Amino acid sequence: MIYILIIIVGIVLDRVSKNYAINNFIDNPHQGKLLNLTYLENRGAAFGILQDNRIFFILLTIVIVAGLIFYFIKNYKTNPQILNIALAFVISGAIGNFYDRLIQGYVVDFLEFAFVKFPVFNVADIFVTVGSFLIIIYLLFFEESKN
Repeated sequence: MIYILIIIVGIVLDRVSKNYAINNFIDNPHQGKLLNLTYLENRGAAFGILQDNRIFFILLTIVIVAGLIFYFIKNYKTNPQILNIALAFVISGAIGNFYDRLIQGYVVDFLEFAFVKFPVFNVADIFVTVGSFLIIIYLLFFEESKN
């Protein structure tokens, strides 16, 4: 099934890229014109908020991912493909960052836009963002009115 493949590919890309960042960018960050590759240990949530609340984030992620997986399994046959793809992206990214937080106590971030002030992020964050964007597109343009 394509959705399981999206989840697995997302998790693998996230792990491989974070391992590469750990091995290459801690002592040797790269400054580019579009993207900086800068190692950062994020002990908070998006944009570094709520620092050092590891247990809270672990529990929150378990609840959210369990809910998303339950909804996905229950509805994937009747959901539009765009919604299923979006959910797979969000689940994949959430699991990627969950792994870091559970095993290491922090999330490895390493991608930083060079041309604008924006927080450092990672591949899992990209998957969550793309999935969330697709959910918004679905809700705005594809979901049928329940009236």
